Amino acid sequence: MAAHTDNSIFIDAPMELVWRRTNDVESWTELFDEYGEAAVLSREENRITFRLSLHPDDNGKVWSWVSERRLDETSRTTISHRVETGPFKYMSLFWEYTEVRGGVRLRWVQDFEMKPGAPLDDDAMAIRINRNSLRQMARIKEILEEAARNAEVLV
Repeated sequence: MAAHTDNSIFIDAPMELVWRRTNDVESWTELFDEYGEAAVLSREENRITFRLSLHPDDNGKVWSWVSERRLDETSRTTISHRVETGPFKYMSLFWEYTEVRGGVRLRWVQDFEMKPGAPLDDDAMAIRINRNSLRQMARIKEILEEAARNAEVLV
């Protein structure tokens, strides 16, 4: 069995700002409240390999993993996958940026399967990912819309 999530949000900000800020992995600790650390391990043309670490959980454990992200600026899409899969058999992510009137529609599609014996099964993880994606997207929307407003004031 496998799982699939698909979430999107409208961001009232210019495409270039949304694209640049959401692909600046080093700043993800500011954009996402769940990450305690985001470290780029390598960068080659349109490919970034990076380690993400969550804030410590209730037991003090820090969960982290390595992912690879490929950026296609022409189509305004990214494709990522976990290199270190942890409890996942696999985890693939597709981000799509669509310019729409007044801003950008940012869409996240995730396909994954949990390993046998993982703390959550596919359905439970899909629920968790959907809930967290909506929360993180709302945060990103707020941050980028404020950045766009501040940029307009500076012009």
